[in-house]
Amino acid sequence: MSTPTVHRHGPDGLEEAEAAARALRHVKKYLAEHEGEDMITATAEGGEKEELLLPRGAVELLATVLAHMAAGRAVSVVPAHAELTTQQAADLLNVSRPFLIGLLNSGEIEYRTVGTHRRVRAESLLDYRRRDDQARREAADELTALNQEMGLI
Repeated sequence: MSTPTVHRHGPDGLEEAEAAARALRHVKKYLAEHEGEDMITATAEGGEKEELLLPRGAVELLATVLAHMAAGRAVSVVPAHAELTTQQAADLLNVSRPFLIGLLNSGEIEYRTVGTHRRVRAESLLDYRRRDDQARREAADELTALNQEMGLI
């Protein structure tokens, strides 16, 4: 399987972030007004009006991308079934490549080898991130409970 391109885009300045915020308001309003619809009709305006039929999931994903861009954050889009290089996987987790290699070697994240190279499924990476986030939340809750027991809060 060939290594997919990781599509990464962030707003190029304040003007693009503001445009994303305006578009997000329209998309959210449309989704709220058409709650039961599985397919969304978008109209492109230009010389001629052209209608485009989109799956609701794609429009909801667009709303998520717009929200991040409006906040000034870059967004990466990777298919869930994609196999990533160790560098791409490290970049998506925002960790160093050596740290990621440690996670792979310890069995925290599933991977396969292609020749001498490791390939990480994006799905495995997201599973690890979910488990890690859950563990962090539980640790924070435990610390909060201990602080309350000790009367520090």
